[in-house]
Amino acid sequence: MSKLVIVESPAKAKTIKKYLGADYEVTASMGHVRDLPPAKLSIDIKNRFTPKYAIVKGREKLVRELKVKAAQSDGVLLAADPDREGEAISWHLSELLGLDSKQKNRVTFNEITRSGIEAGIKNPRQVDMNLVNAQQARRILDRLVGYLMSPFISQKIQGGRNLSAGRVQSVAVRLIVDREAEINAFIPKEYWSIDANLASEKGSFIAALTGDENGKVKISDKEGADLYLARLEGGDYTVKSLKKGTRKKSPAPPFITSTLQQEASRRLGFQAQRTMKAAQELYEGVDIKGIGTTGLITYMRTDSLRISEESRAAGNEYIVQTYGDKYLPGSPRYFRSRASAQDGHEAIRPTIPSITPDQAKASLTSDQYKLYSLIWMRFIASLMADCIQATAKCEITAAKKEDLADGKYCIFSASGYSVVFDGFTKLYEEQKDSEEEESGRLPELKEDEILKLLELKANQHFTQPPARFTEATLIKALEENGVGRPSTYATIITTIIKRGYVQRQAKVLSPTELGTVVTTEILKVHFQKIVNPKFTAQMETALDDVEKGTTDYLGMLEEFYEDFEETLTKAKEDMQGVKIRLPGDITELLCEKCGKRMVRMNGRFGEFLACEGYPECKNTKPVPPLNTGAACPKCGAEVIEKKSRKGYTFYGCSAWPACDFITWDKPLNQPCPECGKELFSRKGGITVCLNEGCGYEVKAPKKSKKAKEEQEEE
Repeated sequence: MSKLVIVESPAKAKTIKKYLGADYEVTASMGHVRDLPPAKLSIDIKNRFTPKYAIVKGREKLVRELKVKAAQSDGVLLAADPDREGEAISWHLSELLGLDSKQKNRVTFNEITRSGIEAGIKNPRQVDMNLVNAQQARRILDRLVGYLMSPFISQKIQGGRNLSAGRVQSVAVRLIVDREAEINAFIPKEYWSIDANLASEKGSFIAALTGDENGKVKISDKEGADLYLARLEGGDYTVKSLKKGTRKKSPAPPFITSTLQQEASRRLGFQAQRTMKAAQELYEGVDIKGIGTTGLITYMRTDSLRISEESRAAGNEYIVQTYGDKYLPGSPRYFRSRASAQDGHEAIRPTIPSITPDQAKASLTSDQYKLYSLIWMRFIASLMADCIQATAKCEITAAKKEDLADGKYCIFSASGYSVVFDGFTKLYEEQKDSEEEESGRLPELKEDEILKLLELKANQHFTQPPARFTEATLIKALEENGVGRPSTYATIITTIIKRGYVQRQAKVLSPTELGTVVTTEILKVHFQKIVNPKFTAQMETALDDVEKGTTDYLGMLEEFYEDFEETLTKAKEDMQGVKIRLPGDITELLCEKCGKRMVRMNGRFGEFLACEGYPECKNTKPVPPLNTGAACPKCGAEVIEKKSRKGYTFYGCSAWPACDFITWDKPLNQPCPECGKELFSRKGGITVCLNEGCGYEVKAPKKSKKAKEEQEEE
């Protein structure tokens, strides 16, 4: 008989099985096998928040099979991911399989490599109930907020929408809504700069006006700029002072979950969910040609910057062999994690640094290769020597001779640098969300040197509002505010977009009308504490304390719920009889019974129109179909866009039922080159004519691999 090892995914099971051999059977639980049923609250509030767990729908057969395998094995090892979620999965499995809670049957793998798996198998422990309780507490908190607040919000927004609120998602929406309010309230202010293009014997450069005899200069309008231009006309430019020095530029630390998601967004255009999917695959294991199946990166849900000394030594060896001794720092570089970091795992790094991205490329998908390259380069660069730069800064006096004699002059400044030693930048440099323009190289200058003016130019500027969030900057804001944890960022962003509170346009996140109204008129007014980032951060700290075993999770839940119940009760009283209507729901269509405007509503079978005068006027009617402007290939009437009961878009003839033309293909408003009838676009990039007997069909040209990748990134 063999021991049974239970992991979450088949891919992970396949990799681990290759290392463990015939003495172990490795199988997958497919994630959670037991959870709170979604149809109801499933928490007994009166009985100290007892959760009412049930087997996840569709996993009943799997659980029965696991029970049989467990009964037939020499023992069971629970090997879910090494985090709170994985600990909870292991506990649920232990409960369902009837395992002894005091038995050491929990194993964890920080990396899916031979050494990582062997180390995990040799060091089993008991299921950590502090970790389990931290996950249970989070799950119960989220269920209480979501299931008790969501129906209330749905009732208060006119239109029959089934809305949701969340302990963390609503705070994320608030950050985006508040940023949009800042942008809308922003009043740009005008300011001017004056630049001089100057030349010495060694070359030319740009210097900016920074002061005059009275100190720093601030120019707010064209008149002020013109005064300085007139004052500088015919003036001499002399190097007043010159400072030279050196500076060190150090590499960024290896990735943690949040910085990986940010950098993948900036460099690769990956959404957080896409990043974590590829990272999970790299962690679970890939079959590398000439090497075999191995996990390529360490566990990807972490907020620790710690790395093992073995990995440091392997990375250093690669650096010396590839670049030489001078690319190693004089002493090892250590990065300090945030004070709030759990430090349960290492930073995200390659498990075997000697496996370069190019070596693994043929065995990886496009996303896997791009992400592995990023992780590998960041890790190796973090071990390399600093970049050394020579810096120079000069101040230039500009004035007419007569003005200078009277003590009147202007000061121009210029700075620059040159790379003395490239260090880690030879391999990798971190990108920034708002990259400031780097000063360029200055030519060799001497004090008291007379410079030649090539051009003097005044430039108008306006102050800019704060930028809208991208996924990268939102993740950074969530992290800085202590909202959520590394494993939750991707889910948060996916949820708020899916719920219709936030929209993504050209990689920028902005609130929808629905998100703005719900946040500003309900949540910020009646649930100030729930959507306060500081309060949410305090809850995250409390969950961390539960994990450490220093806080009782039931006591924490009772304290939270007492205040939350009072807040919800008061909100219901304050908003009794109140219905908020979204401005975009009101149409220009008039009710034929009372003359008031018709309003968009949502019902069991989708959208419909209802009279604004309800309940006095109860007139309703379907939403008029959208005209496409295309002609029906059967009868020539207009083709209109329709919705099925399940919300799918299809197209049909406006003359129905007299004409029965109907299609899923989208009209292109282009004539068929053969018969002149309407052309339609079919899935797969196919253009077709649906005129009976024509048969015109053209397939779109195949895209190159590079074009496909660019489209995926978009």
